[in-house]
Amino acid sequence: MKKILQQLKSAVKSVLKKIYRVRRRIELSRTGTKITPQRLKQDLIKLGVTEGDTLFIHSSLKSIGYLEGGPKTLIDVLLEIVTPSGTLIFPTYYLPCGTIYETCKMDDYVFDIRKHGTNIGRLPEAVIKYPNVQRSLHPTHSVSAIGYHSKLITETHHLAPSIFGKGSPWDRFLEVNGKVLGLGVSMGPITFYHMLEDRMADKFPLPVRMAECKLKCKNHNNELVEVPVHPLDIKYLPRRIDNKARKDLRDYFWHEFSSRQLLKIDKVGESTSWMVEGDVFYQHLETLVEQGITIYSTETQLKARPII
Repeated sequence: MKKILQQLKSAVKSVLKKIYRVRRRIELSRTGTKITPQRLKQDLIKLGVTEGDTLFIHSSLKSIGYLEGGPKTLIDVLLEIVTPSGTLIFPTYYLPCGTIYETCKMDDYVFDIRKHGTNIGRLPEAVIKYPNVQRSLHPTHSVSAIGYHSKLITETHHLAPSIFGKGSPWDRFLEVNGKVLGLGVSMGPITFYHMLEDRMADKFPLPVRMAECKLKCKNHNNELVEVPVHPLDIKYLPRRIDNKARKDLRDYFWHEFSSRQLLKIDKVGESTSWMVEGDVFYQHLETLVEQGITIYSTETQLKARPII
């Protein structure tokens, strides 16, 4: 009964989010700055997006402004810039209970790549429907890619020993020297951070990574596949960088990376956007861990390592 209520709660929350997005879209169309494809392209090029880039994209469409043509325009324009040798990667996650931990507790859950879309926003929804998209087979963190490396990025996710580990889209992303692109978002909702937890495993400063569980997926051939995942302990969620209450931690990371000139920062539409090379991002996260800073650091820990 508890699991049914959790699923119902998640479904209601998803519907309410869609209603909010529709209302917000209508409001932006009436009052917001209209962003044309031409302006969008100019802004992205000014930020540093160029032909051949492999980009892992996290975005907030509403922050960009009222984009003519909606999310498809953003995909079209990005592809126009980075192809033929570039690739776009997007989170297209499907989490029926909101967290990996709660999803792992579901006895009857089977992710079906032919049926399950995504519940994290308009842009990911548009990505899944885009021509020639490749989507990874994964029960919680399915990723979609379009372009030159799309198959390489997605094809072995279900074989990876963990969500963000060897053979995952994040691992392959680093192999091809990708860049993380944040369009109108802070440095909070970036799943790239979790690579560190998977790679360091028990050496990570906090035991956020729980014991392995296996979830079932159905592939395009209707074959059942078991995929290993390591849930993240929900008791650490209140202190994590993407928690609404942790603006202090998001600000700290922003000042840390920007003051060291690791980020390219500029306006895209109406939003402040940023980009960072994946290997540079990862290496500096490792350095921060060595100095006592993670995406779970407390206020006391942040004060103990002031940004110079």
